[in-house]
Amino acid sequence: MYEVTVEAHFSSGHFLREYYGKCENPHGHNYRVLVTLAGAELEPNGLLLDFKILKDILRPVVNYLDHHMINELPPFDVVNPSAENLAKYFFDETNLRLSEITGGRVRVKQSTIFETDTSQATYYE
Repeated sequence: MYEVTVEAHFSSGHFLREYYGKCENPHGHNYRVLVTLAGAELEPNGLLLDFKILKDILRPVVNYLDHHMINELPPFDVVNPSAENLAKYFFDETNLRLSEITGGRVRVKQSTIFETDTSQATYYE
């Protein structure tokens, strides 16, 4: 099995619903996201997937959230924009776009989102 990982950054505001503490108030983060792909077969050129292609797949997912109040954007107008839910969002959205390009040959293994250098959440299946 092969793995490749790319990193992206974005800045957004959010607040947590049904939470009692400082994070129930609107605040922002300079997020960092890592998306790791996995697959058993390489392309004829020896790559699992070109990093540029993965970055191109990830870019619209990042741009959707960048410099926005996340709570105002679907699905986070309903789903609480916790780090855990953001990690799952990146997993699902990237996997959807990836399957269109690779036909299932490559899949998202995990997605990790950092709110700070010391606080992160990971989603995997």
